[in-house]
Amino acid sequence: EDPSLERHFKGHRDAVTSVDFSPNKKQLASGSMDSYLMIWSMKPQMRAYRFVGHKDAVLCVHFSPSGHLVASGSRDKTVRLWITNAKGESTVFKAHTATVRSVHFSSDGQSLVTASDDKTVKVWTVHRQKFLFSLSQHINWVRCARFSPDGRLIVSASDDKTVKLWDKTSRECIYSFCEHGGFVNHVDFHPTGNCIAAGSTDSTVKLWDIRMNRLLQHYQGNSVVNSLSFHPSGNYLVTASNDSTLKILDLLEGRLLYTLHGHQGPATCVAFSRDGDFFASGGSDEQVMVWKTNFDAADYGDAVKPQKYGSSVDVTHGTGVEMDCGIHHKKTKTQDSGRTHEQQEEETSLANTLEHIMGQLDVLTQTVSILEQRLTLTEDKLKECLENQQKIIQNKTN
Repeated sequence: EDPSLERHFKGHRDAVTSVDFSPNKKQLASGSMDSYLMIWSMKPQMRAYRFVGHKDAVLCVHFSPSGHLVASGSRDKTVRLWITNAKGESTVFKAHTATVRSVHFSSDGQSLVTASDDKTVKVWTVHRQKFLFSLSQHINWVRCARFSPDGRLIVSASDDKTVKLWDKTSRECIYSFCEHGGFVNHVDFHPTGNCIAAGSTDSTVKLWDIRMNRLLQHYQGNSVVNSLSFHPSGNYLVTASNDSTLKILDLLEGRLLYTLHGHQGPATCVAFSRDGDFFASGGSDEQVMVWKTNFDAADYGDAVKPQKYGSSVDVTHGTGVEMDCGIHHKKTKTQDSGRTHEQQEEETSLANTLEHIMGQLDVLTQTVSILEQRLTLTEDKLKECLENQQKIIQNKTN
C-alpha cells in the first residue's frame, strides 16, 4: 500500500520550520516563522495549543524521550523548554549569540544539543539548563546537530559545506565529511548509530558509514533538500525538498520508492513517528501534514538483505550502492517463544512505570526551574524598587 495523507493541520501564520511527534504519538509539535510553537492533538476534534513566548521565528522543535517536555530554538537566540500542558509554561535560556537552528535531546533525556548561526554547537543539561561545553570548529552557520542513539557521538551540519562527527566525552572532532557541494541543511544518525545521512542545497542526499568514514550512497535529486528522517527500521529515508515533494528512499535497494505531492511550495521539514507508522511534514504553505506510512509491514525487513549495485544513485533512475549499516531486523515470533506471556507483560508494565516516573521527574524539575526563574525576576524587581526608593530619599535629603 502507498503512503496516504491522513490529516492536515492549519493554524500557523507563516512557513512551518520543524515538526516532531511525541513518543506516544498522541501529539505533534511544530515550529514556525510566525514565532509560535503549536502542539497538535492526534485525536480528532481535540483542540490545538499555541505556545507564546519566543520573540522571533521558531526554527526547531523536539520532544524529550519521556514526551513531557518540548525544546524549541529561535531566531531570538534563546532555547525554551516547555511543559506540554494547557498552561504552556516554559523556562527560557540565552543559548547562543545568534539564531538557534537546531535542538535535540539525547536518548536518555539528560542532555540537549543546540546549533546556531554563531558557528557553534553547544551541549546542556536538561535539568536546570546548565551549559556544559561548546564545539567550535565550523567556520559558518551550523544548521543541525544530533546525538547518536547511544549518546556518545554528536553529528553537525553546516553552511561551510561540511558534516562533522564529534566525540561527546573528549569533545574532539573525529572526522569531517566534505563531499557536499552546497550548504548542508540537515543531518541525522541511522537507528543503528553506524551511519549518517545528510541533505544539502546541492540537491543531494549522502549516506556515510562512520565506522570506516566512507560514502555508502549518493542520491541526486532536482531540488534543495531541506530535511530528512530515518524510518526506525533503518531501511527507509524520507526527505523534504524545495520542489514541494517528499521522497521516500529504499536504502536496501538503493532506489527512490515514492515521490509524494501535498505541499504548495517548498516542503521544509519532515519526521517519522518513533514507531514509523506515521510521518509528518511542514511547508512554506503554513500547513502541517500527517501521512500514514503504509508501505512497511509489522515484521519489516526479516527477509531483506543488503544488495550490491553500481557506484551512485540518481533518484529519477533508481540505481544504487551497497547499504550495510549493521541493520538489526525485528525478532520473529519463534525467537520470542522462550519468554512467557506473563514475563512479557511484567516487563512492559515495569518499563511503563519507569517511563512514567521519568516523565514526572522531567515535569517536576522543569516546574522548579520555572519557579526559580520567577523568583529571580521578583528579586530583581524588588532590588530595582529599593534602589529607586533610596534615590528618592537621597534626593529629598539633598
